[in-house]
Amino acid sequence: MITIGITGIIGSGKTTASSMLKKRGFEIIDLDQLSKDLIRKEEVIAEIRRRLGEEYAAGGAIDVVRLRDEVFKNKESLRTLESIIHPKIRSVLSQRLGELERGGAEVVFVDGPLLFETGFHKEFDKVVVVSAKTRTIKQRLKARGMTKEDIGQRMPHQIPLTEKEKMADHVVNNNGNVESLEREVEGLLQRIKEWEVRANAP
Repeated sequence: MITIGITGIIGSGKTTASSMLKKRGFEIIDLDQLSKDLIRKEEVIAEIRRRLGEEYAAGGAIDVVRLRDEVFKNKESLRTLESIIHPKIRSVLSQRLGELERGGAEVVFVDGPLLFETGFHKEFDKVVVVSAKTRTIKQRLKARGMTKEDIGQRMPHQIPLTEKEKMADHVVNNNGNVESLEREVEGLLQRIKEWEVRANAP
């Protein structure tokens, strides 16, 4: 089984590309969803309350908006949250990948926005970056209703796409419309066939 991390930055089109792969029958593990599921668990809530403060778990559930604002502003809080969540994500991910391999899956994608930033890229056989020009990304984010301040706050927390492209095994360019992204995804599938041939070579 080949495991492929798929990443990008906010607005680059990673989620759309993952959806296209899912429609083609590929297994997609969404690390963001794993994180959201974990943050609802009682033991995780208790640890966040203990290490980051009661104010982030008012009413017995995590105040996600308040917590997100805090970790965007405070690197120490971000590191603390990552130390709580990431080991649990790795454990769940390992279990899920094992289940899929035993079930006969040949290719599995793991969708995550911060694979390089968190070191998760080391867990996979290959890494694909979905990329777009900065101007295009900002236009997309503005169309979603994000302000310049929101964009300016979130983008510095991610490694620039130019750097991610250098570290990637394959780059999916998403500067055009949906049809052009579909063609890029088809190009990725051809690349995967090459990887599979090499992986199965004697």
